[in-house]
Amino acid sequence: MSDAVLQTIGLARSFTQGGETIEVLRGVDLAVAPGEIVALLGPSGSGKSTLLQAVGLLEGGFQGSIRIAGTEAAKLDSHGRTVVRRDSLGFVYQFHHLLPDFNATENVVLPQLVHGAERDAADARATDLLTQLGLGHRLTHRPSQLSGGEQQRVAVARALANRPALILADEPTGNLDETTADIVFVEFLRLVREEGSAALVATHNERLAARMDRVLRLHEGRLQGQGTA
Repeated sequence: MSDAVLQTIGLARSFTQGGETIEVLRGVDLAVAPGEIVALLGPSGSGKSTLLQAVGLLEGGFQGSIRIAGTEAAKLDSHGRTVVRRDSLGFVYQFHHLLPDFNATENVVLPQLVHGAERDAADARATDLLTQLGLGHRLTHRPSQLSGGEQQRVAVARALANRPALILADEPTGNLDETTADIVFVEFLRLVREEGSAALVATHNERLAARMDRVLRLHEGRLQGQGTA
């Protein structure tokens, strides 16, 4: 799929533990189309987080091809991987990982400044995203002053701040109660669609997965279901 935002071919990852080789990913072929939101389902230990770490270029040791927004990224050096992450990817984790000494707006402004945005434009972008997520009245609050759901909304805004081609989300509402998780997840899907980004979302929640465009399943390191769009 030449126009895929994300494409992996033969993606594999193994570890050696106690003299035994453990295969975590076993030749995963995957493609995500522009603007497509794909759920990645699987129990703990199935390889979901390892797959996201691979396509997020967060660590090495993988075999196979990883193409992100047209760039063959698997063999890039550290600087090259950093550039692809900065320019093409956004991340949302189970825990928000906000900077505690900065307020909501500043947490969304900072990645834009790293990307080269002017401060006024970054402020306007942050304010717009946070307001769309219902946080227009919380712009100057620090993470410790926000609820769990509000913290995750800020994390979503931060991930989208630089208009990435692809969002990678690892159990993005896993730390929230069911009611709050539903609200935040609906807002996440709405904003990702409005922004035009694609997303690969790891989750164990079948109900949330059903709201996405396509559902893939990992079982013992192998992808089950339709891996290409």
